Amino acid sequence: MTDARKLPKPKFRPLRDRILIIQDDAEEKSAGGIIMPHASVKPPSQGTVIAVGSGQHTESGVLIPVDLKRGDRVVYGAHAGHAIKMDDVDYVVITSNDVLGVI
Repeated sequence: MTDARKLPKPKFRPLRDRILIIQDDAEEKSAGGIIMPHASVKPPSQGTVIAVGSGQHTESGVLIPVDLKRGDRVVYGAHAGHAIKMDDVDYVVITSNDVLGVI
């Protein structure tokens, strides 16, 4: 887990089961040390949770909270979410269903 005190504090609050994540930097070298052109670098599917929504309500009105907290390191689907930029920092907003696990 990352020290939550050192994480940026954006002016964005995710709603329902959405999660604000700051992505890890993309690897620009292959495992063999070859430098890859920017166009062939795939976006990372790991990052650090910055903010979490309150959860999703069931049809009967029961709140199911998101089981993550600020500072958790997560792995999520490669094509999940929406990229946003605030205060010169790139973030991704995903839903809790997109999270595959906690590192």
